Amino acid sequence: MEFQIPKSAPTGDVILRVTEMEKILITGTSGLLGGKIVKQTRVHYTVIPTYNTKPLFPNSVEMNITDERRVLQVFSNFRPDIVVHMASETNVDRCEVDKEHAWKVNAEGTRNSARMCNRVGAKIVYVSTDYVFDGEKGLYTEEDEPNPISYYGLTKLEGEKYVTETCRDYAIVRTSVLYGWHPWKPNFVKWVIKSLRDSKPISVVDDHYNSPTLADNLAEVMLEIIKKDLKGLYHTAGSERINRFEFALKIAETFDLDSSLIKPTKMSELKAWVAKRPRDSSLCVDKIKRELKTKLLNVKEGLRKMEEEVKREGYNSTRRTREKT
Repeated sequence: MEFQIPKSAPTGDVILRVTEMEKILITGTSGLLGGKIVKQTRVHYTVIPTYNTKPLFPNSVEMNITDERRVLQVFSNFRPDIVVHMASETNVDRCEVDKEHAWKVNAEGTRNSARMCNRVGAKIVYVSTDYVFDGEKGLYTEEDEPNPISYYGLTKLEGEKYVTETCRDYAIVRTSVLYGWHPWKPNFVKWVIKSLRDSKPISVVDDHYNSPTLADNLAEVMLEIIKKDLKGLYHTAGSERINRFEFALKIAETFDLDSSLIKPTKMSELKAWVAKRPRDSSLCVDKIKRELKTKLLNVKEGLRKMEEEVKREGYNSTRRTREKT
């Protein structure tokens, strides 16, 4: 990395080894997308990864985004040129149950980051969600009116408002159903793979549509957004609209797992969900495609790229050949 925090430094004091490259501070780097963004940007920028509970990278900086004093301290010490703000509570059901926590992290935490960006003159790139929509339409464009039906979606929309009302220089990117490999963070694809590998039958809804997005692909897109200094609101997701059941079948096919274990069900029959989900929150990505050279991958392409990473990193235990009967 391009920066150091000496072991002898007092608590809260951070010393930066400055280079000529622009400084980019990234929140939420312990998460799936955050980790991918760090890997994409560190070749081009002096990267300052921050975390709250568990660091993924050496020399990461602890920063709870709900602690306004700590956010001020870190921003003042580093004075970044660009901030990629991804730290958030993404557990939709937890947000519904613990609304105070969800508001503090997703709304107030974003407000704190936005205010500090203005204070140090940094551009903010804020990652939002397809769940700001009610799901009655599908293939939403940037011009469609948000209408969240879950508290998670509401808090992320409030985060968008804080960014647009507070920051002079910003880009907001909405995405959908992130997946990819991470040492400990769960996601839908990892859940399907693990369940089928363990020969566990699963029920997956066939009336819930999204635009599944490979985190590695989104990181590439965001790097290009940053390098081109794009501004405003963009939908940045996978290029294919698909329901979760069909998505699960493609996961089984890609990783050579037993698809007969996957049974279709309806959203109305799924008792495990606490929060409402939009029926079809798929995103139209035509606007961002006109701006970028990076290709937005469809489901098959994204899963194949994920499989390549599995092979490259040696995650052989995640692949299990179907037994012939």
